[in-house]
Amino acid sequence: MPRDYIHIRRLKLWARVGVLPHERELGQWFEVNLSLGLDLNSSNHDDSLDHCYDYSLAIQSLQSLTQNLVCFTIEAFSEHCLDKLEDLYGPLPVRIEIIKCNAPILGFSGEVSVEKYRRW
Repeated sequence: MPRDYIHIRRLKLWARVGVLPHERELGQWFEVNLSLGLDLNSSNHDDSLDHCYDYSLAIQSLQSLTQNLVCFTIEAFSEHCLDKLEDLYGPLPVRIEIIKCNAPILGFSGEVSVEKYRRW
């Protein structure tokens, strides 16, 4: 298990994900929290951008993903996100939590989330 992590928290993404047709047609807000397990020793010591991981690429990549993605479940949505992060950084330990901010369930005002791991 890596000892260094970059955490991205409360990333807001508009995505067309959901069981109900209007969720897939119109979209809705999701919140994403993710952790990338990395070796940050090189960037710790020399403060060089050449040796760091550009987390803005992860954010932009997930924002781009949601522009064309349409799926029924947040489980599938999370897998697409994990695939995109792996394409970007290679096989590294990743944790992602995807929160559906407004689940359309009568009388329910909380949140529903899926948390998944790869190589953790």
